[in-house]
Amino acid sequence: MRVAIVTDNPRVYYLATKVLREYRIPFLSLRPGEEVPFDVEVVLTSEPECGSIAFPSKVAVRDEGFIDELLAKLWGRERFKRVYIAIDPGERPGLSVVADNRVVEVHHLKSPRDVDVVVELLEKYPGARIKIGHGAKRQRVMMLKSLAKVLGEDYPVLLVNEARTTPKVGGLDVSQVQDIVAAINIGLREGREVRIGELLGVGEPTRREIEHIKRRSREMSGTITISSKLAREVALGNLTLEEAIERQRRGLG
Repeated sequence: MRVAIVTDNPRVYYLATKVLREYRIPFLSLRPGEEVPFDVEVVLTSEPECGSIAFPSKVAVRDEGFIDELLAKLWGRERFKRVYIAIDPGERPGLSVVADNRVVEVHHLKSPRDVDVVVELLEKYPGARIKIGHGAKRQRVMMLKSLAKVLGEDYPVLLVNEARTTPKVGGLDVSQVQDIVAAINIGLREGREVRIGELLGVGEPTRREIEHIKRRSREMSGTITISSKLAREVALGNLTLEEAIERQRRGLG
């Protein structure tokens, strides 16, 4: 795939080269008026310069969202037909964007509350739908609560059975890679449509769940065991485990 950047606009040139390098798409740089080689498939340029460039396949660079249209053109489609933003819920969720069964980008989120990335992707890919794995219930509920604040509880998502989506990587538990691969697999699976609000109900945690969360707090912090009260808030999806540990450290448990 060959792409040519044809512009005198420094901002457009910087933005185009930055995104193309991130996606490892080869390109060449031309000035307006220079001949475009025969093997170039798509020209990137600024919106004002677009009309003056005689080339059949052009994409105007306004922001980083141009990559959607560019990839669609390179793969022979004017626009992606189906785009899914797929989430593998967890302490640090994995996320993938799967467009027409192709993975176009991946992310590793900082926490279940890190939903700004999801919202930005919904803006970047108009018409995209959210898929979320059914596992890691407390982290999933926390993430959906954060999404509900932005999108509303009536917003539809696709709930996916994520059984066997998380692989072993080289025989080791390499969590970041595993989370992203799991998110890709979730994006490629069918899901059941539900409203966010339908997934927010969490029953009172069992004693076993409370003890498990307290044990995880010791493992994560090395020294601190959170109180049963804080563990309950974590189980209900009201606090992250990191937040609970910090509260316990400050004597707020």
